[in-house]
Amino acid sequence: MKTAICFDLDGTITKQEILPLIAREIDLHDEISVLTDATIRGLIPFQKSFRLRCRLLDAVPVSRVRQIVENTVLNTDIVEFINENPENCFVVSGNLDIWIEPLLEKIKCRHYVSNAIMENDKLISISKVLDKSTAIEELRDKFERIIVVGEGMNDVPMFELADIGIAYGGVHFPNSTVIQLSRYVVFDGVALCKLLKTLL
Repeated sequence: MKTAICFDLDGTITKQEILPLIAREIDLHDEISVLTDATIRGLIPFQKSFRLRCRLLDAVPVSRVRQIVENTVLNTDIVEFINENPENCFVVSGNLDIWIEPLLEKIKCRHYVSNAIMENDKLISISKVLDKSTAIEELRDKFERIIVVGEGMNDVPMFELADIGIAYGGVHFPNSTVIQLSRYVVFDGVALCKLLKTLL
């Protein structure tokens, strides 16, 4: 059975949330953390929260953000699994393409992300905030089965359309809705990869 595996980026492939990491470097950690936590718990819709967080960060040069993001700690077991199965794996992230490009270069698979317009090293505008269900709908034409891995409320749209959901609590305890939509709940990267190998 031809299977696609869609991974959330923040708190799944990464061992840190990217926007709070950026905010810590530019002294906006408290503000961004409050919004991020509220989003993960489903208290604020992802698109609204994401645009607010980006507005707080839009004065930071894009090159500086990329430097910070490049140092984000990745779960090496998950990255290794993806790099061994690039035809089956996809990153599905609401983060901006212009910010997370250094990470996407390390994670060697195709991706669905939010898009932004940049001029003179500055974020000018957000042209598209990814609805994660869009990625699943597009992949449905090419794959017989879709597995999704994530933990936050913004992952719910892809869990609702997937054949198999895996709630992953490697960094945060998974959102209760994500758990309800999941067949499996895993809290360790090694265990996750072992499970995925049995499903692939």
